[in-house]
Amino acid sequence: MPPEPAEAPSARAAALWGKLHGLGPVVGLVLLCIAGTLLNGEFATADNALNVLTRTAFIGIIAVGMCFVIISGGIDLSVGSMAALIAGCVILVMNHFAATVQSPVLVVMIGMVVALVLGPLFGLAHGLLITKGRIEPFIVTLGTLGIFRAYLTYFADGGAITLGNELADVYSPVYYGSLLGVPYPVWIFIVVALAGGFILNRTAYGRYVQAIGSNEQVARYAAVDVDKVKILTYMLLGLCVGIATLLYVPRLGSASPTTGLLWELEAIAAVIVGGTALKGGAGSVAGTVVGAILLSVISNILNLTSIISVYLNAAVQGFVIIIVAFLQRGRR
Repeated sequence: MPPEPAEAPSARAAALWGKLHGLGPVVGLVLLCIAGTLLNGEFATADNALNVLTRTAFIGIIAVGMCFVIISGGIDLSVGSMAALIAGCVILVMNHFAATVQSPVLVVMIGMVVALVLGPLFGLAHGLLITKGRIEPFIVTLGTLGIFRAYLTYFADGGAITLGNELADVYSPVYYGSLLGVPYPVWIFIVVALAGGFILNRTAYGRYVQAIGSNEQVARYAAVDVDKVKILTYMLLGLCVGIATLLYVPRLGSASPTTGLLWELEAIAAVIVGGTALKGGAGSVAGTVVGAILLSVISNILNLTSIISVYLNAAVQGFVIIIVAFLQRGRR
């Protein structure tokens, strides 16, 4: 029997390390939950768990779309501003139709459709500028970050756009209602995550996204329509932003220049903490979901304890991004 190749043990070790690396976010989440329980007994209650998941839903849904964009080798810095503008437009449209349409339920449904249309349209604009305009995603989305928030500020005249009281009462169950004891935003988050995982891992489009992120030139040689896939990817992220926004609007019933502030930081952090390679080509929706929950748990622990100020939550997320980026050096 021929001797085992010398490379075999190292190959097995590399495979084992890859599996352990993939479990990193899960291990981190478990350790955080243990620490949170030890620091404050209220952390481990069912009510607190549902509260964490509900607050995770908005960023988690956006992060699912962001996962596709980053895997494809792109980035989107505008999702928070996009969500703010969509929220403002939805409220303006619903307030407008409230005066002419007798059914408040129908008005709310019109507002939801507006959110689900505007998101992909904004994503389409990003995709076209990046692919046909040959502009770097960082520059395009940095520009629209300012454009979206400026237009919302203009529409709100520097203040806030508020939903009418009757419409707010009809719309509020979308956020505050529940099914089988679980809030609706959590159910929608689960559906979006499952759909995202299926699309990424079980469809040709998902394979193309990963191929483009790994090596765009090779993907072109393999007859992949790179421009089309990139446009669809940004439209998918826009759709996720629209879904998150229509769930978020009934929470406050208004939109202001501070709506969605730093959501892009949280969404990108969730994706990279979940194990997606910053250089593209590798990642998972499941890891992104775990990353989003992990960041929410950190925020929740800061709220329940006095280890550091809750005002430093964004700083913690920033440190997390830098640390994970450092650990991912050279990974593709």
